Amino acid sequence: MPERHQLRILLLQIRDEALTRQEELDSFARFSGLENSQFTILNLFDTPEFDPAVVLDYDALYVGGSSEASVLEPDHYPFVIPAQHLLNYCLEHAVPVFASCFGHQLAVKALGGHVFRDDHEFEMGTLPISLTAAASDDLLFHDTPNPFMAVSVHRERATELPKGCVLLAETGACIHSFRVKGKPFWTTQFHPEVSKSILISRLTIFKDKYTDGDGHLQQVLDSAVETPESNNLLKKFVDRVLLAGEGLN
Repeated sequence: MPERHQLRILLLQIRDEALTRQEELDSFARFSGLENSQFTILNLFDTPEFDPAVVLDYDALYVGGSSEASVLEPDHYPFVIPAQHLLNYCLEHAVPVFASCFGHQLAVKALGGHVFRDDHEFEMGTLPISLTAAASDDLLFHDTPNPFMAVSVHRERATELPKGCVLLAETGACIHSFRVKGKPFWTTQFHPEVSKSILISRLTIFKDKYTDGDGHLQQVLDSAVETPESNNLLKKFVDRVLLAGEGLN
C-alpha cells in the first residue's frame, strides 16, 4: 500500500464559481489529512467530456457538490452522463470512491435509482443524521455517534436505495449515505468536506439560490453548529481504505 504522502486523488469538481472551487479543494485536502498538491482537479464545467480511464492513474476518486448544476438536467449539463459513466467505470475497476452531495446524486442515477427535486421543503444547514443498523459494521461509520451532525444543503434528493447498495445513514427526508456492496464506494448526501465556517461562507455566496433573503440566511447561520464527526469521515476513508487497504474486496 502507498504511504500518505504518495497518495494521488482525482477530484471531480462541479464548480463554476472561482472562490468555491478553491475552497472545496482546500477543505477536501484538509479533512482528508492530505496536501492540496496530492489532488488533481477534473472540473466538469471546464472539461465536460473525458475518458473515464483517466481515473486509473489515481488512488481514489472524490466527487464534490454543486450549487450550479443538476443531475436531472443532462441536456443542459452535458457532463452529467459522462460523470455517471465515470462512477460505473470506478465500480468495474474497483477504484475507491467517496462521493459527496451532487456526487451522491450522480451515484444514485448511475446505479439506476431515482432522484427528484424539491424547491420548497429541502434540507439546509447543520442537521442530525441517523445511522442504520448496517452502519455498525461499516468501515467508515462503525465508530460514528448516532445521530451525528452534518452540513446538508440540497434541493435534489433520493428516498429509495439503488439496487446492490447498503443504506448507512438517513434523515426523515432522504437517504444520506450508502455503500455499494463489495466495493470501496461510499456516498454521502451531506457534506463531510464542509464545516460550520465553510457553510457560512458558501451560503452567503449562494444565498439567492437557497434562502428567501438575508433574514432567512441569518436564521440558518445562527442555528449552525460544528460537525466534527461528519468531517472526520474523509480521514477515515484515507486511513482505513486507501492506506490500510480495508474494504477493497
